[in-house]
Order: sequence, then structure tokens, then C-alpha cells
Amino acid sequence: MGMNTVARKPVIAAMATAVALLIASGAGYRVLAGYLDRPSDSAPMTLEELNRLPKLIGQWRGEDLELSEAVIRATSADAYVCRVYRRGAETVVLFVAYGGRARDLMPHRPEVCYPGAGWTRQASDGLLLPLATGSELPCRVYRFDRGGLGQNTVVVLNYYIIDGQYSPDVSLLRSKARWGSEGIRYMAQVQISSTSEQHKLYYDDAVRSVQDFAKAFTPELRAVLPDAAEMLLGPGEDSARD
Repeated sequence: MGMNTVARKPVIAAMATAVALLIASGAGYRVLAGYLDRPSDSAPMTLEELNRLPKLIGQWRGEDLELSEAVIRATSADAYVCRVYRRGAETVVLFVAYGGRARDLMPHRPEVCYPGAGWTRQASDGLLLPLATGSELPCRVYRFDRGGLGQNTVVVLNYYIIDGQYSPDVSLLRSKARWGSEGIRYMAQVQISSTSEQHKLYYDDAVRSVQDFAKAFTPELRAVLPDAAEMLLGPGEDSARD
């Protein structure tokens, strides 16, 4: 059971606003600056190349969400995708940021930026989602609430792909820094969000929606990344786990 399509129109607008706030509120935050400033053999990707991601993924149908010029500049990304996908009455918002300078992408983290935009974090759970390729996706699912009479909950599933490796958070970058790695070639950050009313049934629906979409979407993203041809999408794949 979920909210009907009419009821979800303001929900989509709220999620799109949350994406904009998420990006903008992290613009001045920097971590591991010395490591992340190291020159690297980056793998550039254009906006057009990333936007080859399909708008039909299984039963999910997508359409682009327009971001303002100010928000686009604040992403600090080489390329990005922001779309709303629907499967029947289910709706998720997808945001992907891609770049060769991790320093520019790391500030935009849900646990930092959603509270900065007025949301209260209520939960943060690490998950391993099985993919059809035989590998597992380590990710983190956050729950944020915003108070008031029309209180809503936002569920955000977040993960990174760093030089072909999955990571649920920035721990992989910290590991590379700790072991003296000479920078990265690329980093893609994925955020999938959905909202629900303050009712367990709706909240469970939102969690299920972001997980189902992540399972369907991740292989599509891997297929357009620069090193797709050399990746082994199977149980032997290296991935960083929480």
C-alpha cells in the first residue's frame, strides 16, 4: 500500500528540494584535504556520458529533475544525474554525482547535510544488498524526520563506487589515505531517496522502494563507468564493507 500519484506530487517537490539543500549545504565542508588534493590519474566523464543511464530500468520509469544553476555549481561534480523514477504508486528520487576529485564530492553526505537542512536523523543502518550479478552492494540507509503537523520522513540510501569498489560511506577513502594510496581515478556517489508519512506501513514502503531501486539501478550504473569493461561483476569482485 502506498500514497496515490496525486498525493505524491508535493512529495516529489519536497524530495527535489531536499536534494538541492543537500548539495548546497555541504559546499564548504572539506575532509582529508591533503590526501584528496593529490594529483591522480583521473578518469573523466561528461554530463552526456553519465546521462546515458537508462530512464527505463525494469519496471521503474524515470524523468529528469531540473536543478538551478546555483545548485549545479555547488555539486562540484564533473557530471551528475538527478531524476525521479516511478513504479506504479512508488516514487524515488535518484541523485548521482561523478568526479575525479574526491575532495569536491565528499562534503555532500546525508549525515552532514540533511541535518543542516533542518531534518533530524532518527536511524542509520548498514546493509548488504544482493545484486543480480552475484555481488553484494554495501550501502547505508538513513531515516530523517522533519517536525510539525505535517511531519514527514525521508529515507535515503547512500553508497559510493570508488575506482570500481563499493563503499557504504567514506571509509574506503580513509583507508586509501591511511595506506598511502596515491589518489583515486574516480568516485561516484549515489543517493536514492523516498518519503513517507509518520506511519510504519508507509515507512516500510519507502525503505523497500529505495532498496528495490538500488538493486535494479546499480548494474546499470556500473555499465557506464569508465572501467566497466575490466570489471568482474560477480562474487569475486572486491568491495569495501561497513
